[in-house]
Amino acid sequence: MTHTKGFCAVKDQDWLTVAQIAERYHKTPATIRYWKHIGFGPKGVRVGTSVLYPRENVEAFDADLKAQAQAGRDEVSAAKA
Repeated sequence: MTHTKGFCAVKDQDWLTVAQIAERYHKTPATIRYWKHIGFGPKGVRVGTSVLYPRENVEAFDADLKAQAQAGRDEVSAAKA
């Protein structure tokens, strides 16, 4: 980690912007900001006036969505049996 006059840069960390997150999930940037407001979506980090999303947080959110979808399919299959 590098510190320069109040700025903290994390090396070897891949970050995504609100616009990139919106594109990834086929939503508007306003929806992504709303998700952050209600505590849904990948965990972002405020950097000045911007919010950035570490790729590892986005991938963890993707894994959670996939697990929830699978659990939903399992419940439907169990109900049909």
